Amino acid sequence: MSENVVHLHKPTDPPTPDTAPTVLTVVPDAPPARPVPLWVRSGRAIKSGIRHETTRATVRAAARHGLYTLNGGRIVARRAWDGRTGSRYERMIRAAEAAGNLEAAEEWEERLQRFRAARHHRRMDLLHSPVDAAKGVAVGAGMSIGVLVALGIVMAINTGHVGDVITPLSATVDFIALLIRIVQIVWGPALTIGPFLALLALWSVGRKQQAAPAWALPANVRSSEGEPITPSIVVKALRDLGISPLKTAIKEMGDAGASMLGPIRIAGCGVEVDVTLPSGVATDEVQKRRRKLAENLTRHEHEVFITIPEAARTVRLWIADSGALDEPIGPSPLVMDETMTANYKTGKAPWGQDLRGDAAELSVYQRHLLVTGLSNQGKTAALRSLALWLALDRTVQFWIADLKGIGDWAMFEGIAQVLIEGPSDDHVIQATEMVEDAVEEMNRRIEERRQDPTVVFEPLIVVVDEAQLAFMCPVKTSYVTEDGKVKEGAPYGGSKATSRYFMAVRKIHNQGRAVDVLMWQGTQDPTDQNLPKLVREGAHTRASLVVGTESQSRMALGDKAVDGGAAPHLLRQGLDKGTLVVASDGITIPAGQASITVRTHFIDDEPAAEIAERAKALRDGVTTLRVVEQSEERDALADVASVIGEAARLRTNEVLKRLHALAPKVYGDQWTNDRLKGLLERHGEEPKKSHGVMVVHRDHVLRALANRDADGSASAAE
Repeated sequence: MSENVVHLHKPTDPPTPDTAPTVLTVVPDAPPARPVPLWVRSGRAIKSGIRHETTRATVRAAARHGLYTLNGGRIVARRAWDGRTGSRYERMIRAAEAAGNLEAAEEWEERLQRFRAARHHRRMDLLHSPVDAAKGVAVGAGMSIGVLVALGIVMAINTGHVGDVITPLSATVDFIALLIRIVQIVWGPALTIGPFLALLALWSVGRKQQAAPAWALPANVRSSEGEPITPSIVVKALRDLGISPLKTAIKEMGDAGASMLGPIRIAGCGVEVDVTLPSGVATDEVQKRRRKLAENLTRHEHEVFITIPEAARTVRLWIADSGALDEPIGPSPLVMDETMTANYKTGKAPWGQDLRGDAAELSVYQRHLLVTGLSNQGKTAALRSLALWLALDRTVQFWIADLKGIGDWAMFEGIAQVLIEGPSDDHVIQATEMVEDAVEEMNRRIEERRQDPTVVFEPLIVVVDEAQLAFMCPVKTSYVTEDGKVKEGAPYGGSKATSRYFMAVRKIHNQGRAVDVLMWQGTQDPTDQNLPKLVREGAHTRASLVVGTESQSRMALGDKAVDGGAAPHLLRQGLDKGTLVVASDGITIPAGQASITVRTHFIDDEPAAEIAERAKALRDGVTTLRVVEQSEERDALADVASVIGEAARLRTNEVLKRLHALAPKVYGDQWTNDRLKGLLERHGEEPKKSHGVMVVHRDHVLRALANRDADGSASAAE
């Protein structure tokens, strides 16, 4: 309906209450279901058909073979054009000019001039060729007829029949007539079949060159993963990086874009090639597009490494064979060769293999070491394998603090003079004191060296695994003053000059190598908080497993290594376990590079224990001091109740003083107000203030003891 409102009075009547318009609301019936148009049904059928795999395969096959023929014709036409003109030489000249090789450009210019001169000579010969050809035909025909007549005369003399004189000539005429007849018979079918044969030839050329889009190629051809690296593939990959100046320069070079490339060399489980970039293209522009370059080369990102050699405007590409980096590299020589020994000064530890498959060996002589990376990526295994090798030198001493405390370094009992295992604050404190003892040993050696410059010291390797726990330890030193007050002193952790661990490490970094006192540290997920700048820059050998960000890569290895192509943040977490990027002068690094990627040998706990037994057999016997295990076991809550005695309450400072007097080894500098407060809070009580002073109430401690004993639990001093 066109109107849904109907007035029952005349339009001319004035509206009154009695004659107000009556409104009828007309609700139209639901429209009848319309049939689906034919074109819609056809479109749905076409869409459904396209989704069908057989239809898609048919469409791909039709497109593929059609494009084979079309592009095959284009290829043949271009070849013919190149053969008839000087376009090939002109492309070579442009390529040489773009590469800045003027000598090559001049050589190609000379070749182009020779080609043009030869072509001009051939064209001039064509002006005289019709007359020369006519003369040649006339002379040839006359000589042929003469020969045939002479042959006929000989036959006539031989047979005595004069008619045999023309027999050879008539036979030749009959043969020519037969050829003409054959041509007449074949000509018609040849005209019909000839175009099809030409199309077949063009199709064959296109098929051989795979001249069709990737989506139209067969599945086994589309999957080009693992195909060998050729100059054309590298040039095409660079051209498609999305760098406009690079793409323009390669386009001007034409087919000679490979002039940018050095020789493609086999390098271990891959190939290596140097690429000289054209003017206007910076090396970091290529580095930033590593993933795209890898995909253009039909590789995964982790299978392509980009470094910067010494030559200007040059990047060095190392391209792995597809899947080669996912294969294990084999056992360590430490496991395979039971007769192997070590030499701290002249030897090198068999750490693993580089990407070329060559052995990667590290010298640890007078070099502080830092190994970083995310958790569970092989940091401890990489650090421990170096220590296992060095343990085969009987002159080397080890002081080890394993702040993970799960037995990764347990095999060094009987080798190390000090072995600390555990993640608690107590273990961190003992590790700090161990490093401080190493500083005292270093100072003693320095003083002795001053008195006798010829003295030689046994190497001392101080190992702290999971060192981030030491830097982030919140505990502070506490001491009791003469008036009985307990005060807080320097913190154990931190990155300031007041930090005991930080300052001890810095002192060893500054002077330790001169007297063979070396610091080896392993730390997780480096940041400015858990790995201060001065400490990480004090290590001579810096190695990093996979880390999360580029900024962490710079913390781990330094700006120079990362700017030169080192990229541990691009390694795959979980898949590239044990793969280290190393910056050190103690390992052989290719000329012009600032780092090297090493796939370390993994030595499991059982073979590590066997190597440790061989090291023990070389030594006279070492008594390992397990510092933390020698601490006295005490019930801290019961001791607090004991030192309070019969007093209703006692100041926290006085409680700490009495605890220290009760068991100095247990309640030493590490016990502070915060630690006492935390002990009581864990049992549901805490110190309270009385007249502005923190105190511990005897009733509260006894209540905590009663509640704990009711739960059947026990608490030892931490």
